[in-house]
Amino acid sequence: MFMDERIVTLFKRNAHHTLTYWSLFFSFGLCIAFLGPTILDLQSQTNSTLSQITWVFFAQQFCLLIGSSIGGVFRKTLLSALAALFISALIISVIFAIIPLCHNVLVLAIALAVSGLAMGVIDTIANIQLVTIYQKDSAVFLQALHFFIGFGALVSPLIADPFLSESGFGNHTGNGTEIMHHFRSMLRNSPIVDHNINQTDHLHEENKESTVHYAFWIMAIINLPVPIAVLFLMYREQLIPCCPGGTPRLLDKDELAMENQQEAEGPNSEQTEHDVGGHGSIFSCCQNDSMRGMPVSFFMIHILGGMVLFMTDGIVGAYAGFVYTYAVAPPMSLPNKTAGYLASIFWAAITAGRLLSIPLSYRFQPVRLLMFNLAGAIVTVLMLLIFYTSRVFLFVGTCLCGLFLSSIFPCMLAYTEDILDYQGCATSVLVTCAGMGEMVMQVLVGSIIQSKGSYSFLLCGMIIACIGFILFIGLLLFQRMHRNYLTGTSKKSAMVEEPDTSEQNGTAKTEQTENKESS
Repeated sequence: MFMDERIVTLFKRNAHHTLTYWSLFFSFGLCIAFLGPTILDLQSQTNSTLSQITWVFFAQQFCLLIGSSIGGVFRKTLLSALAALFISALIISVIFAIIPLCHNVLVLAIALAVSGLAMGVIDTIANIQLVTIYQKDSAVFLQALHFFIGFGALVSPLIADPFLSESGFGNHTGNGTEIMHHFRSMLRNSPIVDHNINQTDHLHEENKESTVHYAFWIMAIINLPVPIAVLFLMYREQLIPCCPGGTPRLLDKDELAMENQQEAEGPNSEQTEHDVGGHGSIFSCCQNDSMRGMPVSFFMIHILGGMVLFMTDGIVGAYAGFVYTYAVAPPMSLPNKTAGYLASIFWAAITAGRLLSIPLSYRFQPVRLLMFNLAGAIVTVLMLLIFYTSRVFLFVGTCLCGLFLSSIFPCMLAYTEDILDYQGCATSVLVTCAGMGEMVMQVLVGSIIQSKGSYSFLLCGMIIACIGFILFIGLLLFQRMHRNYLTGTSKKSAMVEEPDTSEQNGTAKTEQTENKESS
């Protein structure tokens, strides 16, 4: 059998919920990947520099971080969770439709900030709901969930590519653009070159008439079925006020099945149920009374796991965002259309890697996959640094980098939740740290590229990957410490129970002796 029959049964029981969450992550991926190949067209549309347009990344990722932090609040009831997911998916379609109307970089940043807030809510709720439903078996379904991010992120650049401008701002730096505007302002004061000014203005107007807005409208239409799917799930669950409730909701059946499974597993079922209910926003995690008295290793696992994702998701965000800018600059100097395929190849590799990780996560432990992927990412970026003038290896390295980075997030999520036995807020913490990493690294790498040149793009990736690997080694050490703590705690519990048993045996023996003497 390709998979255990129990896994298939679990999926069939929760298929409607699971497929809806997967479609939401397709929407997430569609929204997260379009900025990379369209950044220079958006720079032309907003008449801004590369340094200024970089803050658009920051606005989106900062609000994604906020959305990830507060997303767990909506998970308290199924109604609030699905309502939040419906509104978020609908917001993403609306933002796609209005992006072509944003001719100011500040307005564009505000629009993408709203989309980032919606993406963060989707990210947290979908991850938490799947972990809650599948628990120990969540690794396979989390890999599939994040496969749909890659799928959406693959579709987004492919839609945008035919509409990218062939010339214009794509081959200019921000400083060059400012100098060009400065000289044109000087020339306007000279009547001698009026004919040349008109020609330049005409070329500039042609450059401004980009067709990239069609790509955004197409993506808005493609994303529309996602909020409709969430609305249909709400209808099936009898959660729409105008639809009277009758039959039991699907989630009620699932919870009943999970309770039966927990009762069959033993006396720890109540603890498991309490632990699953502990998942919420990162703020509620900090106020959780169950965390009091926990060892240092418990908190360090949260921190180090979050920091690893801070680095690795930071690489994903920075690479997807700036590989196009790196490719069109010297020494690569690729044509705009050719460089536009790099983002598609990167997200295609992530999609393929997550699809491949679905059976691998069933056969191998997450810690082994994490070790292999982190080491592979470091080697790939190192090879890109060595062959930094090779156009062919840029495409090969982009593919390999996407493959190795693809499954780190779902593997880390399953690994930390398994270490902590689903009794903390690891999901909210890890999702928040991953969003923070994408936000910070995109701004940091974009600023360094602007000031130090395109070669610093790969150097930053190498440094970040090495730091992430070192943090993962620290996570392994604290995981061993936490396991020893749990082993010691269980031994102490056993030693406390043993005297009670011996006392009972001694009392029984005494009663038997007294009965013999009396007889």
